[in-house]
Amino acid sequence: MALTLHNFFRSSTSTRLRAALNLKGLEYDYVPYVLRKGETRTPDYLKRNPQGLVPSLEREDGKVLTQSLAIIEWLEETHPEPALLPKDADGRARVRALAHMIALEVHPLNNLRVLGYLAEHFGADDAAQKAWFTHWVTTTFDALETTLARDAETGQFCHGDTPGLADLCLYAQVWNNKRFEIDIATWPVIAGIFERLDALPAFRDAAPPNQPDAA
Repeated sequence: MALTLHNFFRSSTSTRLRAALNLKGLEYDYVPYVLRKGETRTPDYLKRNPQGLVPSLEREDGKVLTQSLAIIEWLEETHPEPALLPKDADGRARVRALAHMIALEVHPLNNLRVLGYLAEHFGADDAAQKAWFTHWVTTTFDALETTLARDAETGQFCHGDTPGLADLCLYAQVWNNKRFEIDIATWPVIAGIFERLDALPAFRDAAPPNQPDAA
């Protein structure tokens, strides 16, 4: 099945989906957009995704899938190997909880739309936006670090020794943090997992600097 990925190189949601596609061994056509230029707000793109967000994954039959976590779950159901979720219910709940800490708590507060709204309506300059971003990252990463350090299920990666859904979200968020000069060394367990993920081609090839539209 031919797949087309509509995405932005720096988008953390796009990064996590690129890594998921790579892990599943799925090839895709790469279509880049520049968010700050409003390229996802055009009538053509809004027909694909009325939210005007990336990523969107378009199938050859014209079906368009949106929302990165939903797309990753679709990939898991349609291409189950290698698995991104554990086989046991408790393990799946833990991995989803770790992923949601990042994808549903950090990311929604710190994405481009929110930062732009803060600037436009509340006069938040670059320093204020960085303070906002850092606060919400730290709030969740402190808890994430504690959880990963505490739980026996943590291995080389977030859950055991095989990368999965939580690692996709963690890897993408750390790259996002780099834009705001947030020192990952503050969280040594997270730092170690990121380093091991970054050594894997599926993740490294998905990293923002390695995309064709990176600038």
